[in-house]
Amino acid sequence: MLLHGPIDTSGLLKQVACDEAGANLLFTGTTRRTTGDVITDWLEYEAYQSLAETELHQLRREAVTTFGLTGCVIVHRLGRVAVGETSVAVAVSAAHRQEAFAAAAWLMEELKRRVPVWKQEVGPTGAAWIHPEPADQSDGAGR
Repeated sequence: MLLHGPIDTSGLLKQVACDEAGANLLFTGTTRRTTGDVITDWLEYEAYQSLAETELHQLRREAVTTFGLTGCVIVHRLGRVAVGETSVAVAVSAAHRQEAFAAAAWLMEELKRRVPVWKQEVGPTGAAWIHPEPADQSDGAGR
């Protein structure tokens, strides 16, 4: 799901919780102040919305099937996201923690690789569009 405005992380966990789940996991990527020597005041996200929503739904279906999840929600913000605010969230539930952790990590990597959402960093020296390299192994924070 794509949305403008804050992500309700508590609500996401409630959406995936069920009696069959022994593991409920929430990952949030937040806007960080510094990346290397670059200072960020805020991020601005844009998306090819119809394709991004389609890809997010497909990722959800794949994760549920591949990892045997009992619940899965993926949310990415659009528009301006201040430092410290959540940019992206993945909530999953599974019978066991191994599947939940593996699914959340896989979902973040695939989201970054497949979903057409773009990030612009805005700071004291100006603005720049950030394009992760295909081999980017970052932690997902900030996107």
